Amino acid sequence: MTTDASGKSRTIQWEDVRLPPWLIGTMGGIALVAFWWIVAEVWVSPTGAHPIPSPPEVIGAYISSGWDFFARNFLVTLEEAGIGYLWGNGLALLMAGIVLIVPRAEGVAMQLAILTYCVPIVAIGMLAVVLIPPPAVGDPSGTAILLAALSVFFTTVVGALLGLKSADKTSLDLITVYGGSKFTQLVKVRVIAALPAILNALQIAVPAAFLGAVLGEFFGKIEVGVGLAMILAQQASDAPLVWALALASGAVSLAGFGIVGLLARAAAPWSKGSAK
Repeated sequence: MTTDASGKSRTIQWEDVRLPPWLIGTMGGIALVAFWWIVAEVWVSPTGAHPIPSPPEVIGAYISSGWDFFARNFLVTLEEAGIGYLWGNGLALLMAGIVLIVPRAEGVAMQLAILTYCVPIVAIGMLAVVLIPPPAVGDPSGTAILLAALSVFFTTVVGALLGLKSADKTSLDLITVYGGSKFTQLVKVRVIAALPAILNALQIAVPAAFLGAVLGEFFGKIEVGVGLAMILAQQASDAPLVWALALASGAVSLAGFGIVGLLARAAAPWSKGSAK
């Protein structure tokens, strides 16, 4: 029972309970780990083995492999993802700007973006292995950089174009009346209006770039990287290490997503989208 502002007592309902977001997230994480542990213990293959490693086994893989193993592999993959992220998003934003200045180029730009999205990334990886020379020891893989760039290109092009086209028509007409060009409209009005959409697209592109880099390492002839580490662990039938690498990859992608989200909130605090 509780008392409202008028002094009347009423029964507390479930919908009246408000838990802090961090507590909800913690409870959800604990429930997910518990479910994973139960499935790992219950699921038995026909041979009597447990195909899914339990949480303690995955933690053991982290400890036995050591910090140096994960740091060495993830630093290279992060470098590849970062370079691909910059190239893919940079070209996508450039293309979106060109379309606004030259509207007739929109059809070609969208066809190119859709093509990069629809062509199977496995096929592109096979071609990249043939066309791109293998990297030196410790250097980033060109194939991984290419796939990381392609993974973010479509999302950023679409998000940027939608944002640039959402500019206030009255403001655009005002610049036209004062003799401004389409380029002036782009710089003075459209970019500001499109900033929330562009920042959301850049945030979504973070995990996509990392995934593209990992997939690129499956094809590229490399000496180190998360993709190669997963292949070697799979060949050695080391399921706990495969899961450890996969979960660490998810954690890195989530961290990058959150960091870009914080930067988006700082750059465009008026945007509801950037505050999520």
